[in-house]
Amino acid sequence: MDEALKPGADAAAPWRPTRLLIAAICIDAVAWAWFLIGLARPTPPMAGWGLLMFAVPIAATAAWRAGAAGRTFWRYVSAGMVGLGLASAAAARDFYSGDQVGQKIGGSTAALYVGSLLVMLWGLLRIPGAQRARIEWMRFVLDVATMVVTVVVFSWHLVLPRWESWTDGSAAGTASVVVVATAAIIGMLAFVKVSFTGTGLIDRRALYILALTGAVGALGGALAPLLAERPYLNTGHVLLPTTSLLVCLAADRQLRASRAGRPAPRPLSRRPSVLPYTAVLGTGALLLISVDARATDLMAVAAGSVTVTLLVAVRQMVALRDNARLLGDLDIRQGELAFQAGHDGLTGLANRTVLTGAINARLAEGRPVSLALIDLDDFKAINDDLGHAVGDALLVAVGERLAGQLPDDAVLARLGGDEYAVLLPDPCGSALAVMAASLRRPLPAAGHELVVEASVGLAGSRPGDTAGELLRRADVAMYEAKEQGKGRQVVFDDRMDQRTAEQSRLTADLRHAVGTDQFYLLYQPIVAMPGGELAGVEALARWTHPQRGPISPAVFIPAAERTGSIVPVGAWILEQACRQAAVWLTTMGAAAPRTVSVNVSARQLREAGFAGEVAAILSRTGLPAAMLTVEVTETAVFDGGAALEELKTVAGLGVKIALDDFGTGHSSLGLLRTCPADVLKVDKSFVDGVTADGPQTVVAAALISICDGMRLRAVAEGVETAEQAATLQRLGYRYAQGYYYARPMPADEIAGYRPGAPEALSSRGTGPK
Repeated sequence: MDEALKPGADAAAPWRPTRLLIAAICIDAVAWAWFLIGLARPTPPMAGWGLLMFAVPIAATAAWRAGAAGRTFWRYVSAGMVGLGLASAAAARDFYSGDQVGQKIGGSTAALYVGSLLVMLWGLLRIPGAQRARIEWMRFVLDVATMVVTVVVFSWHLVLPRWESWTDGSAAGTASVVVVATAAIIGMLAFVKVSFTGTGLIDRRALYILALTGAVGALGGALAPLLAERPYLNTGHVLLPTTSLLVCLAADRQLRASRAGRPAPRPLSRRPSVLPYTAVLGTGALLLISVDARATDLMAVAAGSVTVTLLVAVRQMVALRDNARLLGDLDIRQGELAFQAGHDGLTGLANRTVLTGAINARLAEGRPVSLALIDLDDFKAINDDLGHAVGDALLVAVGERLAGQLPDDAVLARLGGDEYAVLLPDPCGSALAVMAASLRRPLPAAGHELVVEASVGLAGSRPGDTAGELLRRADVAMYEAKEQGKGRQVVFDDRMDQRTAEQSRLTADLRHAVGTDQFYLLYQPIVAMPGGELAGVEALARWTHPQRGPISPAVFIPAAERTGSIVPVGAWILEQACRQAAVWLTTMGAAAPRTVSVNVSARQLREAGFAGEVAAILSRTGLPAAMLTVEVTETAVFDGGAALEELKTVAGLGVKIALDDFGTGHSSLGLLRTCPADVLKVDKSFVDGVTADGPQTVVAAALISICDGMRLRAVAEGVETAEQAATLQRLGYRYAQGYYYARPMPADEIAGYRPGAPEALSSRGTGPK
């Protein structure tokens, strides 16, 4: 991707000419050198005609590449240059066949020239217009009138007399006049377009450069009669290479502006136009030269008139420059605001507004595109562990890395947070692979070398798409990538919409379920081994939908966490469990469960005031804090930060803390030192193979040793057979939970629980936790 895409590229990145531009410069220099030699002495015309065969294809290619970013106007410019090349070949044929001599051309050649210029004119007229104020109209009309009068005066005095003798009323002379007039009209209209109408996504400065091509063509054609005595020379030998160079310069400017992903705004210029003053100076000089020196009075009047006019013009220029200086600061502020409106303040990349405009523009032109949404995985952990300064530096580094890997016609934007978007041509598989691979290399960020993974969602455009719809599909694919794991790339398909619709319905039903008694709790005993006495219970949420029936916790718990519904659902579970534990304490006395365990998600811990909510629930229900155990997964607190601090506050209330499913997430023995844990629940995956004397047995034995050494209570989860229970007891476990002892049961059955020989697992069946 070009340097212009990188943050701050407009202000700091050096300009590097393309190979096409360098070639155009070289050809133009050679053409002018050969032409100047021809003015001094006769030269073979073949060299001049031959250079055109190289200059025109280069300009046509440069214009075509500028159109690759979705600017149809440049396709017309490219086609027009091809036509000019064919016209030049026809002019060479006229010269060598003897049909025409010198600067004159035949009718068919003139038709090719005019047709090519009209193709460019048509492309120019298709550029969208813009509204202008009446005062702008007036200034513009006066400037154009001044320029036209000046050109007519000079032409009348210097060129027209020679044109009349040179054309001699012939058809070839008339054809040459038509070509010159057409080129002049093209230059004039380009000047009008760039100065006074909107240019849409066409770069304004590029259009200024193109306006010069028409002026160059008209001026060179008008000077053709001056070469009447040198028939071996042709103004086209230098005009067409110069025109090709200007087209390459304009195309290069357009391509760099397109890569930046923003339309070229109409600049607010306070500088006075030098055009009318130049015209006054030139016309005055011509007047003085033309006056016969012998007419003393007339010379004095002319000199005085010119001097007064120049003095008034200088006075006005001084006043205008003073105004421009006073308004300079305002211009700078407006420029900064315009940049900020379309760019991200941290990275300097395009923002959502610019991206949306670029998508709509390309879709309107009917070109297939793809949109990739990139979301960094675990970026919050970097912010929490290393600080926001490092996080911001990483976001800038990611933007620079992506910008350096993308193709020329891509548009890179930051949508906020750690999410980026890339508008790519379709198909874009290779570009996406390069981009994803580049992020896996270490990135420098405020003195750190960081490696990041990213979840990427990709969506291709379809007929009738809008920017909003394309963004939506890419967003759906990106979240699908998130759900599949880190560092994934997922391409959107319609089945994702079906899943999204199902998740949306589930989310809506979840919000409605809490207040309509659709949730209820079951309680699974936690027992003391070997006798199986009731030591505590774990509260497990269940959901019976009024139409869809029972919905598995494996379905609704992840959905609730993803959408944030887990916060109100979790608060309801916590209060109901505490209220029930208080009832047991009153009705069962010493036989009541000594603790009730409630699962708390990472999303709940990140909510400000969670510890205060726990304290309020304990106060409302009358449950002693020591009888409540909050179960959290190690992943929820592994990254530290606000979640761990909230958990420490909860522990400070006297509530016990249990690390659930230990060994399956970001396991770290250091976590047992930083987290205020009282209970460690060994995951079922280690219990399943504990009787086989394999790795699971080693892990289970190591964990019980750690718990004993750190004075933690170890609870083995998912005990399903007598062999597992016996092995765990032999290893030193004193507490267990699983279907071998009891399945989850309603609250009123807890009072009837009695330890004893559990039934075989085959008679109990299996089910979710």
